[in-house]
This record gives sequence, structure tokens and C-alpha cells, in this order.
Amino acid sequence: MKLAALFSDHMVLQRDIPIPVWGWAEPGSLITVEIAGLSAKATAGADGKWLARLPALAAGGPHTMTIQEHGSTPLVVSDVLVGEVWLCSGQSNMEFPLSGAKNATAEIAAANYPSIRQFKVPQTADANPRSDTQGAWEVCTPDCAYDFSAVAYFHGRELQRHLDVPVGLINSSWGGTMAEAWTSREGLLAEPSLHAMVADFEHVLSSEESLRECREKFVHWDQTYIKRISPPNLGFEQGWAGLDASPEGWGHINVPGHWNRSGMNFSGVVWYRQEVDVPSAWVGQDLQLSIGACDKADWTYFNGEFLGSLTMDDTPNAWSTPRTYTVPGRLVRAGKNVLAVRVYSHIYDGGMTGPTDLLFIKPAASSQAEAISLAGTWTCRAEHDFGIVPPAPPMPPGPENPNMPWVLYAGMIAPLVPYAMRGAIWYQGESNEGRAHQYRTLFPALIRDWRRLWGQDHLHFHFVQLANFRTPPEKPGESLWAELREAQTMALALPDTAMAVAIDIGEETDIHPTNKQDVGRRLAWSALSEIHGLADVTPSGPIYKSCQVEGAQIRVAFDHLDGGLVARGGALKAFAIAGADQAFVWADARIEGDAVVVSSEEVCAPVAVRYGWADNPPCNLYNRAGLPASPFRTDNWAPVGR
Repeated sequence: MKLAALFSDHMVLQRDIPIPVWGWAEPGSLITVEIAGLSAKATAGADGKWLARLPALAAGGPHTMTIQEHGSTPLVVSDVLVGEVWLCSGQSNMEFPLSGAKNATAEIAAANYPSIRQFKVPQTADANPRSDTQGAWEVCTPDCAYDFSAVAYFHGRELQRHLDVPVGLINSSWGGTMAEAWTSREGLLAEPSLHAMVADFEHVLSSEESLRECREKFVHWDQTYIKRISPPNLGFEQGWAGLDASPEGWGHINVPGHWNRSGMNFSGVVWYRQEVDVPSAWVGQDLQLSIGACDKADWTYFNGEFLGSLTMDDTPNAWSTPRTYTVPGRLVRAGKNVLAVRVYSHIYDGGMTGPTDLLFIKPAASSQAEAISLAGTWTCRAEHDFGIVPPAPPMPPGPENPNMPWVLYAGMIAPLVPYAMRGAIWYQGESNEGRAHQYRTLFPALIRDWRRLWGQDHLHFHFVQLANFRTPPEKPGESLWAELREAQTMALALPDTAMAVAIDIGEETDIHPTNKQDVGRRLAWSALSEIHGLADVTPSGPIYKSCQVEGAQIRVAFDHLDGGLVARGGALKAFAIAGADQAFVWADARIEGDAVVVSSEEVCAPVAVRYGWADNPPCNLYNRAGLPASPFRTDNWAPVGR
């Protein structure tokens, strides 16, 4: 007999609803499941699968679950808790580990919550739904919390602080993935406008010629742009890691950050150098060197000697994994020491990306010594310039390709059904930016699909609106990210949904903002208010409700005021106004009671208002609970995105 992987030691079961338990045994076998004095029976079908449904349990534990096939030795699952279970899914901002979050060192050290557990689903793409997955439940301790999804962890921590019950987090996420990959074939077919997406993929699967063409395009791209594996380390050969490297040919760059945002718009290899003035008291001591994350691989040196490296071959998450190395005491000298980091990025952005609090050096054995910060200005020099690498064409269908319709549903969601849970939190959308208008139908189709799969029409689905990112706008204009945020907001029309607005906590140069604390907290507040009825938390910031033209001005009303509207940091910003010519200009905006009044001397007869309609707008409208207003527009003029 075999149990589904989710049913293992340290698991968390959902409280107050019936609990499905399933596995496989000899066809026709009678199975009995027992826990906390309750029991359920099931008979294995012709394919060997069985499913028993335990009665609802109250929060608590630890319990022991026994599963027995008639006449055989029972299986025993230990340390079982009952509380709140959430599926945590999406792309890289959900996958983003606690080790990369703001104040990561302190957060990890404090992550001692034995009744918070995570089950991390292995990243698996498949054209056919899988019946099971692999993995194990991990108890949240400082020794393992570094690898927890940061958003999921902060969401779970906030829930537990308010509810005082165990929390189970099922982390099923994969960076760079599209929403259609997480939706079943049936879920896509339920939306007529998505039928072509299904047909195109099935054509690729069914036609050898199409498969061959797909493979050839991808192989050509791979050979042309990606097979530059381990380009020669010319910098080391020329002494760039040593104490006495010539300053000629070196520029300056701010760390943390991506080099692509600092005037070096290419993929390739860039060296970073920083002189560190070491106190004489540190001489002869081993030092702890923390250089944050390096996107995507690093080779790190101290006074010319190699300390270590982490590459994408070592772990797929190398691009976001903070590095910590030990500097042997024999290398440490008083005064000038040189730290050199060779960073390799074969595609997209590259650089030393921090965060700031993980850029330091200090004695390894002393908790009292003050660390030296490494954030700030470094020198840099390009070793290899690959130019701008174009995005990859579609990969051939297979286990390495997560961006085909339904393949992540098949590999990473189907094996979880019908595990009992309260709902799902979702952080995704960046990879669908170019099809923002389609997201209006695709995203609700995914939500309805998961509810169908779990047989719960009101399965709670809470999601994160895209954070601010890229260069702030000089003047009003169109924005695919704004359209994607609008599509996300439209999903609130579905019942039992909630949205965490993150328009104020993004980062101009990093698509992966490190402030995951506020993201998780805002997601949790929605659950605590809407599901559990707590009156002392606010579920949302202001959401646009309606507008009224009043001569040369427009009055905008909002829901979710929670005590009133607030402009943080002075006058309201990020409002734009337009007349019938659809030409937007920055507007004057002021709070009057529970509304915002918008106008501009340049627009005598206004017809439309937009707020935060940009990739990275300077939004500062909040409610009194401290939650930001969601970007919006009052017009429905033609979108930019497909």
C-alpha cells in the first residue's frame, strides 16, 4: 500500500471540513483510516486507487494517523496537525525564498514556528496529469525556513499570530511561468476565447513536423545564445581578482542592482571589485562574507584567492539565492583587502542583486563585532559581452518546458487534488504582460478551474497585484503592466476573491522586490477579515467605485475607505486626466471627504481619470489602515496588450 505524498509526517490538515485521504493498494482491498478517534473506510478500485473521507476535525494536534489495508501492517503518519491549509502558487515572486527577503538574516533567525509547515512541490511539467508528486512536510525552524516561499511564510505567520492555529503551506510555484500552464485543458476549453490556445498546443503534440520545427527553433536559439557555458575566465588570468589590478578600464556601479540598469545593456560576464578596510583586530580570523544574490552565477575571490561559486547548474534558483562564503583567516590583513566577484548572466538581467542587508563582511566567530557593509559603489568591468539575448522561442513539449498550456497543472496541481484546504494565494502575471487583455479571461478561467477541480465553488482565491517596477514615468502614457493590474482587479468580480495591492513596495530595478513581509501580511489580512471575520484587520486599500464629471473636474469615489482617504508624503500624485481627445496630462488631485477631486488647467472638459497607470507610478493614496489604493482608470479606451 502507498499513500499520496502529501500524507506524510508533520502534515497539516484543514480544519472544520471533511478530509479526503487517498493512496493505492491491491484492487478490491478494504482500507481503514483513523485519526483522533475518527475513522473512514474505502475500497481500492480496479486501478488500485482508493479515497476515504474523514469527518471534519477541529484545530489541534499533534495527532497520529493510521492507514491499514485489511490484514496488513498499518502505515503510521506522525506529528499531524489540524489548522489552516493554503496552496501557494504562481511564478518567481511566489517561489522567491525567505533567504532573499528584506532583513533575511533576522527573519530566518526568528523563524521558529513549529506549527507552521511547508510542503514544497517539485517543479514538474507534463502533458498528462500526474497522480502523485514527491516531497515532504518541513517544520518551520531557522534551520530550514530559509528555503520557504517568503510570501507564503509571511502569510502563514500572520495567520497564526491572529488565529493561534497550525498553518500548512503547499508551495507549488515556478519562476517565469504563464497562467495558462497552471490551468487544466478542461479549464481552458471552458472559455471559448482560449480554445485556440488549446488547439495550437495539441497541434504541436500531434504533428511530428510541428514537433520537429519547434525543436529546431529552440535548438538554434540554445546553440546560438545559451551554449556559452563557462566562457573563459579571462579576468582572473589578467589579475582582476588580485590586490594590485590596474584601475584602467574599470567603471563604477551601485550594488545591489542589475548591470543592465546601469548602462551595460547586455548579457555576459561582469567583474565587480570592492576594497575593504579591515580592522587590525580581525587579522588572522575567519570572516563571514555575505554578497547577497548574484543573477545568475558567481565566482568569488578574496585577495586573489578563490572562495566559492554558485551556478544555475548547482540549483535552478541560483539567480535569487544569497551567497555566503568563509574567508580563511590566513588571507585577512589589516587595512586594504580586495573582494572580487565575477558574475555570469547568459540571458535577461545580471548583477549583484542583494538585498542590501545581505551585503556584509564580519568575523565568523564573533556575534559582537560590527559588520562592514558592502552595499554602495563598486568598480566593474565587462569580461564578456554577448549583446542582447532575445527571449527563447517556445521549448519543445517535455519535462523541461513549463510554459505550455496545462503542463504545470498536470505536473504540480493535479497531484494535489483533492487535498482539503482553505484556499489559494497566487502571485503571478509578469509572464503574461504581453497579453494583458487576454488575462481578463485567462485569470478567471484559472480560478474557476481550480474550484471545479476541488469541487468547491467558493474556494477562496487571494492574489497579489503586480508591484511597481521599471523607470518611473515622466508623463502619462500607456502601460502593459497597468493593463495587467487592471485585469487582475477585474477578477475581484468572482466571489470569494481578494487582492493584495503592492504598488508601493516594488523596486525600480528589480522585478523581485524583497519586501515580501507586506505582501504576505496583506494577503493574510484579506483572509482574516473576509473568512474569519476579524474586525481589527483591514482586507483592502481603496478600490475605485465610480466617478462624476463636475464641470472642469471629476470626482472619484472609492470602496474600502476604512476611516478615510490619506495622501502620504504631501499632495496626491500619479493622477492623470484627459478630455475627449484621449490625451492624458498630469492632474491636480485633492481629497474631499471620501472622494478625490481631479482637475487640470490643461483640460477644460475632462472625461476620464487614471491613477497609477504606469509600470512604476508614484502612488501615494492610502486609507487610514495604511493600505494603498489600487491603480485604476475610468475610461475603457482600446488596450495596448493583446
